[in-house]
Amino acid sequence: MRVLITGITGFVGPYLAAHVAAAAPEAEVFGLVMPGDPTPPPPGTQRIEGDLTDRQSLETALGEASPEVIFHLAAASSVATSWEQPDQTFEINVVGTINLFQAQQNINMRPKTIVVSSAEIYGRVEGDEQPIREDAPLQPVSPYGGSKAAQDLAAYQYFEHCDLPTVRLRPFHHTGPRRPPQFVASSFAQQIASIEKGLIESRLSVGNLDAIRDITDVRDVVRGYWLAALHGEPGKAYNICSGRGVSIRRLLEVLLDLSSEEVEVEVDPDRLRAADIPFLVGDHERFSEATGWRPEIPLEKTLADLLNWWRDTI
Repeated sequence: MRVLITGITGFVGPYLAAHVAAAAPEAEVFGLVMPGDPTPPPPGTQRIEGDLTDRQSLETALGEASPEVIFHLAAASSVATSWEQPDQTFEINVVGTINLFQAQQNINMRPKTIVVSSAEIYGRVEGDEQPIREDAPLQPVSPYGGSKAAQDLAAYQYFEHCDLPTVRLRPFHHTGPRRPPQFVASSFAQQIASIEKGLIESRLSVGNLDAIRDITDVRDVVRGYWLAALHGEPGKAYNICSGRGVSIRRLLEVLLDLSSEEVEVEVDPDRLRAADIPFLVGDHERFSEATGWRPEIPLEKTLADLLNWWRDTI
């Protein structure tokens, strides 16, 4: 099997490449990297250059890799940054995805394409309508969520109209070692590790601690991506999530319990979002029935591994 992963140098890409290598040692794995990007792809992955905003470069990359499966991970992934750069967010997430589909059309290639959307497309959902199923309306409240909703719909349109075998995945929040610090659990872990090493004072900055999120370990998530490639039905959308809600406050408590430091917690107004979603929990029944997938790694282990990674990294 020949596999192409866009966004190979991001947070999830290396985990997915490692999982594919372990699950299918015979697979040839190619990683799409921006031209001129010096970041090497993960070990065992062949580098392919291509730019989502340049359709011709994608045609060349697809012709070189000849993938049977594409995992489309590449994205502008920050909700906060999407408010500052909404045009770039839509350019990468929506136009980039359309370019990927059009490139397949132009060279008459039909690999199974796993499009990784986001639970942010659901927006604010009333508590009595949660956990959220895939038939919930899409009502995103941020430019990032809007861009991922448009990406999701484009993937369905190319399946319906052009017969491209697209599978849409809607992962809820996920974390683990190597998660960038602009994401909440990793921000807490980075600050705690810095406090432990005496690099900053014993004060931890936080945003809204009352928000409830559905959080899965990234290693469980990439296992789900691979199962989607094997068993996901083209045209379908699937949630990947734990099915359990946990408050941001609880994440912080678990991480603080793992440290012997006395830490003062203070709310930083710059970390508060104007359009924050108070409650976001998913239902993975459709995906579990299709693939047999279920989350396996406890949240406590995920957070411990994340904190230990920051301790080793700082």
